[in-house]
Amino acid sequence: MSASSQTSLSDYCKEAALRAKRASVELAQLPEVQKNAWLQESAAALRSRTSELLLANEKDVTAAPGYGLTPAEVDRLKLTTSRIEEIAVGMEAVAALPDPVGEVIESSVRPNGLQVLKTRVPLGVVFFIYESRPNVTADAAAICVKSGNAVILRGGKEAAHSSRAVVKILQKVGQKHGLPADAMHLVETLDRDAVSHFLALPEYIDVAIPRGGEGLIRRVVAEAKMPVIKHFTGNCHVYVDASADLAMAERIVVNSKCHRYGVCNACESLLVHAKVADKFLPLLGKALAAREVEIRGDEATRRLVPAAKAVTEADYAAEYLAPIISVKVVASLNEAIEHISRYGSRHTDAIVTSDVTAAQQFTAQVDSAAVLVNASTRFNDGFQLGLGAEIGISTDKFHARGPCGLKELTTYKYVVLGDGQVRE
Repeated sequence: MSASSQTSLSDYCKEAALRAKRASVELAQLPEVQKNAWLQESAAALRSRTSELLLANEKDVTAAPGYGLTPAEVDRLKLTTSRIEEIAVGMEAVAALPDPVGEVIESSVRPNGLQVLKTRVPLGVVFFIYESRPNVTADAAAICVKSGNAVILRGGKEAAHSSRAVVKILQKVGQKHGLPADAMHLVETLDRDAVSHFLALPEYIDVAIPRGGEGLIRRVVAEAKMPVIKHFTGNCHVYVDASADLAMAERIVVNSKCHRYGVCNACESLLVHAKVADKFLPLLGKALAAREVEIRGDEATRRLVPAAKAVTEADYAAEYLAPIISVKVVASLNEAIEHISRYGSRHTDAIVTSDVTAAQQFTAQVDSAAVLVNASTRFNDGFQLGLGAEIGISTDKFHARGPCGLKELTTYKYVVLGDGQVRE
């Protein structure tokens, strides 16, 4: 790219970010009723313009083979009438959630009469980078605007026509309901360098949120001059303890692994206590074989499940996003925890046990964003945990951890009310 075109791209990104920053000031003061009205009418507009969205999406699906998308990736890209209905229902669900902006988290009155309020406020401007799923465009816009944030949407080129059609509808409804014109901005250029330009604008953009493959996320973390909310991988574990109800354990492992393969909270690694391995693994092997899941196991696992392949060190750390699972037989709960600590990604890990002490030790010592007892890893999800819509899952400890929804897109400020006090 020439120097002049690079300058032009830089100017475009800077102007978009500046306009988003100005819009964020207005959004921070927008009443909840106004935001909810936009969400509800946007849902209705998406339904009424289904044919328009399908036509736009057809262009993306037709072009998909040229981008090298796999059949599974094309399926995630594709919109249908039912999927558009799901998007609309999702926007209505966000409208039904409490508005976090303005919430008084704590309050106190000082001896001198000063009233101190710890008040929830929006982060400001969100730069959201994501791959080819057009439903995510609407989800991100809904969550950001409801939490009082302006959002810059950088979707994958594979879904460009679909995302443009979605944003066009949301913006048109936004104008009707008094949203700032730049409350949501879809990055039109497909130039990959645009991401780098946006990530170098901390004076305008308050947080970057990448949602996609590990390569994308690591690039954003390496280049961003502002905080990043993210997780790199989802190498999630289920540990079947010596005291586990084995029928329950089978249901949980099968659901954790097979409910959906290509998601970050799917189980990728299974640990089984040696005391129950002889009974449990042959049964589980049959259940996974029936679902065409490949097992990669240690020597003890392969003795009990002859169809299993030999596991490697890399397998224990892998996020497969596919019908493959690594399996290891462990001698103790401590060994299971040590294995998770070494190979896990601090995303989601579960124990199946009837021993309360074992459950307590597991939840205390496994350092992950979500730790589950006798439940599928698939529950680490905003809606499933009763937190509402989410823009992603964070494995960080600052500023947000776990499913990131409306509250995670806010921070707080101290508002101090006085009647003339001065410091002595």
